[in-house]
Amino acid sequence: MQRCVIIGGGHAGAQACASLRKEGWTGQIMLITDEDSLPYHRPPLSKTYLQNQVSAEQLLIRPEAAYIKDDIDVWLNTRVDKIEPAIQSIQLQSGEHISFDKLLICTGSRARKADCLGADLGNIFYIKTLNDIESLSAALTCDDSKKSRRIVMVGGGYIGLETASVLKKMGHDITIIERESRLLARVTAQSISTFYHKLHKRNGIKIFTDTNVVAFQGKDTVSTVLCDDKVIPADIVIVGIGAQTNTELAHSAGLLVENGGIVVNELCQTTDVNIYAAGDCTIGIEHHSGLATRIESVPNALEQAKTAAATICGKHKPVTSVPWFWSDQFDCKIQIAGLNTGYDETLLRQADNQTLSLWYLKQGRVIAADCINSAKDFMAAKKIIAQKIHVPREILSNLDVDLFKELARLTQPS
Repeated sequence: MQRCVIIGGGHAGAQACASLRKEGWTGQIMLITDEDSLPYHRPPLSKTYLQNQVSAEQLLIRPEAAYIKDDIDVWLNTRVDKIEPAIQSIQLQSGEHISFDKLLICTGSRARKADCLGADLGNIFYIKTLNDIESLSAALTCDDSKKSRRIVMVGGGYIGLETASVLKKMGHDITIIERESRLLARVTAQSISTFYHKLHKRNGIKIFTDTNVVAFQGKDTVSTVLCDDKVIPADIVIVGIGAQTNTELAHSAGLLVENGGIVVNELCQTTDVNIYAAGDCTIGIEHHSGLATRIESVPNALEQAKTAAATICGKHKPVTSVPWFWSDQFDCKIQIAGLNTGYDETLLRQADNQTLSLWYLKQGRVIAADCINSAKDFMAAKKIIAQKIHVPREILSNLDVDLFKELARLTQPS
């Protein structure tokens, strides 16, 4: 019987298990994860789970019964030490060797660690895994007499802002430190950064941009954060400075790894004919932009897992969906369609202070859109990008225009 081994128990790994069976794989499927839980939804970790609104069991992507029904052999708390492509085998940390006919790498990424002085002090946390959130929750509730904590969030990206908004709603005192000149500097334009800066300030969060962390200070646990020009008291520090892809296994196995990602083609094949990869750990040519890109999002992980499973089963189902991402902060939801890399112009559609969309154009064509509390614009943006529809600026900027009706008109045969 043929065996497909999946390394990694995140969204991609879980989806691959279901998709392999759906696509007709009748052989053995083995899912190996170094975590102590079945694959779970990660976006709710810093939101509903942190607020005790859902249980760990409710976070599961698929219940245990689903893996049993599909005859998936799940190995928890198991670390893979080596991939040996020449003999189609993996070696576990225990020394055991497992052979494979097909291998799917879904190792994802891990939180990037702070490298300043005092980074090993207690009460410094990261946001990535179920265990991370449980450790943070324990610190938040360890002293019932002190309900409000002084929390310093290092990093003004999406994960930092999302977590800050939740913790503020829970009653804590929040300070955000960002080394760049503005929030979300790496991923969005100035106007969106300004919107979120005002949103968090309006909700009582202190924000310091252009600020570098020099050291975390304290005896056993952190008590202050030393910056270039200030010292900020802290009961808890949360570090959200990005992610580092888990590509070491692939690199050691001789697979092509570039710019922090395992190189895959449109069918999620690596440079080895029997090895595939999906999720945050990959880099490939994005279908709509033509750019070699690492896309760190749940939707992309799911789509790549479906494609990889189909390819393993001898089918041709390349990833062609428009990349998208979302973030919830206070009462605002941002939905992002496309990749804004290389834009040369932006156009703002704004109905009011809480509803707007920023459109990124390149040579007059829409390549991406950031839509805040504007689901209709988000859906329109996905359609525009997917179908490469040329939408005149005067239509995009006119709030009285129904974009979907205009798109229907623009795509009618002449």
